[in-house]
Amino acid sequence: MSTDALAAALAELPLVDHHVHGALRDDVDRAGLELMLTEADRPVPPWMTQFDSQLGFAVRRWCAPVLGLPAHSAPEVYLSRRRELGAAEVNRRLLAASGIDHYLLETGYGGAEILGTDEMARASGRPVDEIVRLESVLEDVARSGVAAAGLPERFRESLAARTVDAVGLKSIVAYRFGFDFDPARPSDDEVTAAAGAWLAECACTGTVRVSDPVLLRFLLWSGVDRGLPIQLHAGYGDPDVELHRCDPLLLTRFIRNVQPHGIDLLLLHCYPFHRNAGYLAQVFPHVFFDVGLGVNYTGVRSDAVVAESLELAPFAKILFSSDAWGPPELHHLGALLWRRGMLRAMAPWVGSGEWDLDEAIRVARMIGHDNARRIYGLEGGA
Repeated sequence: MSTDALAAALAELPLVDHHVHGALRDDVDRAGLELMLTEADRPVPPWMTQFDSQLGFAVRRWCAPVLGLPAHSAPEVYLSRRRELGAAEVNRRLLAASGIDHYLLETGYGGAEILGTDEMARASGRPVDEIVRLESVLEDVARSGVAAAGLPERFRESLAARTVDAVGLKSIVAYRFGFDFDPARPSDDEVTAAAGAWLAECACTGTVRVSDPVLLRFLLWSGVDRGLPIQLHAGYGDPDVELHRCDPLLLTRFIRNVQPHGIDLLLLHCYPFHRNAGYLAQVFPHVFFDVGLGVNYTGVRSDAVVAESLELAPFAKILFSSDAWGPPELHHLGALLWRRGMLRAMAPWVGSGEWDLDEAIRVARMIGHDNARRIYGLEGGA
């Protein structure tokens, strides 16, 4: 009976997805969908399919019934049903089935392909707040035309304007450089010198993409000054990352330097370094983490990832996220697999008497709902 009660509580838990992106705006063909079911950014080889993966199996097992198909329907049948329903209805069904109650939408990646904050709120029928990507703000400043000497102050002004209604910030320094950066705050003179070289490079190549470590450090410290929680992608991601440089342990000195400023740092995804992230969340009061991206992509093995996330860090330091981008299958599965992983981790503990049932339900609510509401200052909520 205790397992049934725990399962019911988890199924009914209104989740706060503290790091997520918009669902797809339009229909997508098979090749396009398969490319969105992997972190690879190269075309899927013709001799294989992404449906033969943990995520592909999970889509056919758990998303097919939501679209009115038998579980484990063949990929061709599943794709045909998707086309028949259309993008808007697929979004509506899968977002509703997720049980996600509030989305914190990171808007720095995806452009016209995915829904923005207002559109995501309409598609899901749930509140949506914005997380602003630091690198995107700087790149917009560069495109608007700015001299190197004026860049530091222009960025600060732009960041303040862009985040009037935002609840948090996000950095992809892991992608653009890695975590093995100098943790010290750069001076404005250093920033101006780096900006001059970068803006000249942008003018020469026609590409605006910040990867200079001085500028990336400037963004992070400007984010600290802005006073909002800062999310940092860590660990697993697309081939743009050098994974060995994305271990959050490399952030230790930066984390120490930030602590006196009272700003929360949220390590996103973290797989396969999620145990390292759990250590950091245990020993530093302003560090939090999730295992979002890894849950979807590990499919049936996500139970192990979720359980491992519960090993070391205090439960007040762990959050739920899906990191879904594009196919609403990812929003649905991120929630479903997390709920199942929590159930399969905690049910034996409750059944053996190691944990009390009410305490287990309280911990699930902390991680899935309460911690995010506290950290981001979200109002109301179930």
